[in-house]
Amino acid sequence: MGQKINPLGFRLGTTQNHHSFWFAQPKNYSEGLQEDKKIRNCIKNYIQKNRKKGSNRKIELDSSSEVITHIEIQKEIDTIHVIIHIGFPNLLKKKGAIEELEKDLQKQVNSVNQRLNIAIEKVKEPYRQPNILAEYIAFQLKNRVSFRKAMKKAIELTKKVDIKGVKIKIAGRLAGKEIARAECIKKGRLPLQTIRAKIDYCCYPIRTIYGVLGVKIWILVEEE
Repeated sequence: MGQKINPLGFRLGTTQNHHSFWFAQPKNYSEGLQEDKKIRNCIKNYIQKNRKKGSNRKIELDSSSEVITHIEIQKEIDTIHVIIHIGFPNLLKKKGAIEELEKDLQKQVNSVNQRLNIAIEKVKEPYRQPNILAEYIAFQLKNRVSFRKAMKKAIELTKKVDIKGVKIKIAGRLAGKEIARAECIKKGRLPLQTIRAKIDYCCYPIRTIYGVLGVKIWILVEEE
């Protein structure tokens, strides 16, 4: 049987870095871990809530869509630094958006004495990130675009950046069929067993009228 492992966790410490930087005693470690999860969920819920408010106008991914690639959390004695890496930070640049987000996050922090410091960092090459490609495919499928066409268009977007290979896999009730199946498309190289190969990966659920579809994307950024 083929043993499967998450490509990010498999390369942790080599080509993949941690997204949380802090120290805690063993008895307090679980509390800090839950606090990180609450902070990340709060930020993602805030983005989703404000995107729905502006859903009356047509949303294009390359103009106004808010896609978070990852969130870094650095904890000090009296300060929690939250760095949001986002593809197109138009929503968070609005006046009062950061202050409102800080108030929501302060409720999730266990310690009252710690203050929050939120920073927004724009991703230089958005279409190099699997989360953004997955969001693009989800946007196309919700607009009744064929899944094969959406996958091929996502592959075309990766031509704008310098990557070595990409693989996209969609599973579920594709095109409304009664029997679920999986479809895959690949371009370039993708050495999953090579630890020194820097591979980005994401697993993204898409809710459609036919049920939930699962999208997995692997991107080979570079190989040392």
